[in-house]
Amino acid sequence: MFARRLFLNGLFALAGFAFLTPALAANVAPFDQASFDAAKSAGKSILVDVSAPWCPTCKAQKQVLGPLFAKPEYADLNVFEVDFDSRKVVLRELGVRQQSTLIAYKGKEEAARSTGETEPSAIAALLAKTR
Repeated sequence: MFARRLFLNGLFALAGFAFLTPALAANVAPFDQASFDAAKSAGKSILVDVSAPWCPTCKAQKQVLGPLFAKPEYADLNVFEVDFDSRKVVLRELGVRQQSTLIAYKGKEEAARSTGETEPSAIAALLAKTR
């Protein structure tokens, strides 16, 4: 009985850890133009996440995105994070004027864009357009 309880406690702890680090399910990386272009050319599902560490809306978005990234349907999602404060050239190329901007791509085509959205259903709908 003790061994089973110990096993179950470990399993729940592991599940809790997985919930706290859900971004591991999606392919999350800092924005790199060559990787972004390669993913687009390969027809992959892409999310560009423009955020700033000081932005409360960006933090709220990340809390919504984390559990979504953990879902099986987004296991092949390529997420490119763009730092709003330091990547001004990338922001100009993407036409981004504000942090907390999410851009969904389905292959080479932009499928959806939102700025400041924190509603889980709206963010889920934006991600669904990448598939």
